[in-house]
Amino acid sequence: MTRCEFAHDDGAYVLGALAPADRAAYERHLAGCAACRDAVAEIAVLPGLLGRLDPTTLEEFLPPPPEVSRVPDLIATARDRRRRERTRNRRRYALTALVAAGFALVLGVAGASALRPAPTPAPTTQAVRMVSMAPVAAKTPAVHAEIGLSGTKWGTEVTMHCGYDATAGYGKAYTFRLVARGPDDATEQIASWLAAPGDDVNLRGATRFTDAELVRLELLRADGTLVLSYDVR
Repeated sequence: MTRCEFAHDDGAYVLGALAPADRAAYERHLAGCAACRDAVAEIAVLPGLLGRLDPTTLEEFLPPPPEVSRVPDLIATARDRRRRERTRNRRRYALTALVAAGFALVLGVAGASALRPAPTPAPTTQAVRMVSMAPVAAKTPAVHAEIGLSGTKWGTEVTMHCGYDATAGYGKAYTFRLVARGPDDATEQIASWLAAPGDDVNLRGATRFTDAELVRLELLRADGTLVLSYDVR
């Protein structure tokens, strides 16, 4: 249980021996500390009882007072002792809190390291073998392309690199389409793009046709002119 830093101030407060600043601090503290309020309440009657004593009646029982009163020195000594004790307590509490925080940090780092999942190795990608598509129409713009195929359970992934050569006589941009042909002459468009002379295009697409179903890949212009083709089987 933490000891109250004002635990020794009740007597000095009741007897009026606190400095104004300490008295104000203690009164602010009383508002939130039930233990100190109870301590003050227990000795609150002491000044009244002392006030009822007749000094002349006590003279025969008390030794003669010293020539110089030591009360101010005693009060100053009590204050210094209280302040030193309060300083030692604060340092001890601060050191304890610092050590506890250090242990918590070490345990937290160790726990986080233990709970952190092992890094997932980066997936290794296999290089796709690229094959050239064959030209079909000689009078079409000078277009060349390479195709790479990767079979999956749901179809085929298609990787494509296409270049539109800057050739004299061809300065117009064309829209091109990559189409897959499957069984029974079924077709499916994989991608479309706009290319001008000098452009170089890299793209990836997919078709629902599997390795066993994919028959042919065709590169066409938007008007339907067949430019390049690749026979899968």
